[in-house]
Amino acid sequence: MRTVMGNTVDYTLTMPQMLRRHALQRGAEVAIRQKDFGIWQPVTWAAYFQRASAVGLGFKALGLDAGGHVGVLSENRLEWVLAQLGAGLVGGVTVGVYPTSPSSEVAYVLAHADCEVVVCEDQEQVDKLLQARAELPRLRKIVMVEHKGFADAKAAAPDLLVSFKELEAMGQGGDAKLIEQVLQRQTLDDTGLEIYTSGSTGKPKGAMISYGNIAAMAPAVVDRLQLGAHTSHLSYLPLCHVAEQMLTNFVPLYLGSRVDFGESIRTVQEDLREVAPTMFLGVPRIWEKLASTIAIKMQEAQALPRWLYERAVASCKPFAHKAAEQRSVAEKLTFGLWYLLVFRSLQNFIGLRDVRVALTGAAPISPSLVMYFRTLGIPLVEVYGMTESSGMVLGQHLNDVKFGTVGAPVKGSEMRMSEQGELQVRGPVVFKGYYKNEEATVGAIRDGWLHTGDVVEHRDGHYKIVDRIKDIMITAGGKNLTPSAIENTMKASPFIKECVIVADARKYVAALIQVDFETTSAWAEQRQIAFTTFKSLVETPEVRQLIQQEVDQGNEQLAQVAQIRRFHLLTKELDHDDGEVTATMKVRRASIVKTYAAEIEALYR
Repeated sequence: MRTVMGNTVDYTLTMPQMLRRHALQRGAEVAIRQKDFGIWQPVTWAAYFQRASAVGLGFKALGLDAGGHVGVLSENRLEWVLAQLGAGLVGGVTVGVYPTSPSSEVAYVLAHADCEVVVCEDQEQVDKLLQARAELPRLRKIVMVEHKGFADAKAAAPDLLVSFKELEAMGQGGDAKLIEQVLQRQTLDDTGLEIYTSGSTGKPKGAMISYGNIAAMAPAVVDRLQLGAHTSHLSYLPLCHVAEQMLTNFVPLYLGSRVDFGESIRTVQEDLREVAPTMFLGVPRIWEKLASTIAIKMQEAQALPRWLYERAVASCKPFAHKAAEQRSVAEKLTFGLWYLLVFRSLQNFIGLRDVRVALTGAAPISPSLVMYFRTLGIPLVEVYGMTESSGMVLGQHLNDVKFGTVGAPVKGSEMRMSEQGELQVRGPVVFKGYYKNEEATVGAIRDGWLHTGDVVEHRDGHYKIVDRIKDIMITAGGKNLTPSAIENTMKASPFIKECVIVADARKYVAALIQVDFETTSAWAEQRQIAFTTFKSLVETPEVRQLIQQEVDQGNEQLAQVAQIRRFHLLTKELDHDDGEVTATMKVRRASIVKTYAAEIEALYR
């Protein structure tokens, strides 16, 4: 038990038990804010517990069995966490599904997870379930959050559909003693959440995360990132991913810190400017996008502002690895000058002026990108974790950043390396196992050690992720290559959105490259290059030359054997619906190699 900012934090309690404690001890304080029709609506801890209780009892009224599974198919919003905590308060388990997933993927996850009730955000998500109704034999009810389109959806499935408002109304008349009984017998060994893997190499697997895993992860994150009850966080990355669960639910439910939900994932930058959170999580694609946005603004800027920006970056880059308190007097004065002239405006522009810690994880990122944002004064650190470790197990200290690494083990996690260099993890954060897949569980956890499948290097207390074991390529000349290192070097360019390396059993490295349409089109418009579509833009000789220059610059940072000799420009964006990327935008390498087999062979003629 710990006291943080005057609030009692008891890591022997489950998340639902902590929700009740906050409601009793600090019920009038704001737990969540949600932006509706342009206005931020506050929800107190007391209201959070009260509404989650009504939702949970509503699930029971709909027939949710003891230990039953509740699916959630929605973007991040208040109703998402009300469903999750509501299910937990009555002994249920929540299963999140990516709202961007097509009907077939949604049906697979919900059927495999034996979901009895599914909460859908809108009519679009309801339609996915109705389309796959025959594949969901355990489904009892669908709960729709949005009012728009409800009447049409209800007409299509009158016996199956209820509104979220109706769900809460059902629960308000339920037996509150049931919740007390559940919370009295709930333990840290109980499954609190089921998170499905992205399925980049096969069918998604349901990782069972216990309340004990969550209670072990929360203090590790708090310690490494130096968080407190004053921390605020904008929740926008999918809650069916462990990284967002870690910062939207795990930590706030113990610390009692505030979470904000914007209007949609499309309004993130506007919401950031309004909220000004003290903590921000961005996957590498988000940081690449922010860097591209700044690059576009600099392309459009007049000569003097552009010169000032370039001078500011060049002046502060040498000490970007240092925390503010570690800098010399001269370095502090230098940064202070450029902060007033340049960086303050840029931080306001991307909404991160008040951030005390920013983090990137979930996929590899170019070290130069981390250096760039730290140069701008944003305290970006890289972390590493996976679904099976319940979140972050490696992370950079705020005052000890080494570019290209993911830092040191967090509190409570033990690390070792196999002879092949595979990272293995042991500790209370290691998940319970895969739902209905004992074979995969045995393959992942051996003698208490989680086998991550990631090859690492360890130097001076810092770990560097080399690549996935299965992704390491061997050229025809017998050289081992790590494709992610090459790909991330190229993706540091504001004009390159995706880069897929081809090198296995080949005589040299080639690549499939997808340009960043926003930055590349802005570049083309400035030069009055005519184009109408993504395809026509990519096929212009000028863009081909631009990408060649970017590849040449990237090659200068790579060993000769790892340099890209030839590349093919994709004439369309990689798409989830086409099976080319996962819902988390991870590249499905095998699928892409098969789809673009002819283009790849042409690169080696």
